[in-house]
Amino acid sequence: MVHKLLVEPTGSRNIEYVIEEKNLNGDKEPRMFIVGEYMCAEKENKNHRVYCNQEMSKEVLRYNKDFIENKRALGELNHPENAEVSLDRACHLVTELYMDRNTCMGKSLVLDTPCGKVLQSLIKDGVQCGVSSRALGKLIPMEGKEDTNKVEDMRLIAIDCVADPSNPGSFVNGILESKQYVLSDAGKFEEIYDQFEDALATLPTKDVEDYLKEQVMQFISKLQGKS
Repeated sequence: MVHKLLVEPTGSRNIEYVIEEKNLNGDKEPRMFIVGEYMCAEKENKNHRVYCNQEMSKEVLRYNKDFIENKRALGELNHPENAEVSLDRACHLVTELYMDRNTCMGKSLVLDTPCGKVLQSLIKDGVQCGVSSRALGKLIPMEGKEDTNKVEDMRLIAIDCVADPSNPGSFVNGILESKQYVLSDAGKFEEIYDQFEDALATLPTKDVEDYLKEQVMQFISKLQGKS
């Protein structure tokens, strides 16, 4: 099944920054939290995509169980170019995520990591940052709506912190959506183009034609067999 990596920025007006006197460990040192709207369903967003409330609600429950409850719901400072979360770029930890009708509300603890300290400094200096969901999903064209897609098989990867983009079709969207992913037999999403390119980068000195044919057939098989 072929998935695209999708990013959906939300407006900074829907995000607040809160200073709380106690952190998650009960210490008295004030900690900074991000609170507000993290995702939206059943409404065409600025990227001309529509998320189903039922699918988003189901995915929020899974993310709570697998990540938030285990304190693994990390988000990065700016979007990376892949579907994995890098520990050295983590800036916040999502502590709450729930659906309020068609809006997904969230709360995150800004971490004391290097990237977290950058985010804290930006916020304290008055910079308006935003949050942006990073998820895998299939884009299905909607009938009667040109250039609008319905998102199916949503799988939330992370909520990242980004500079609030004035243009929703920003450069980072183009980078991320140029890649496609398939669900491997082990249940892990893999970048099929990157695998193909890596195989071509290790061309043998003999039987090149047979090797290329084999790699191309494997690439096509993944697209057809899992789409």
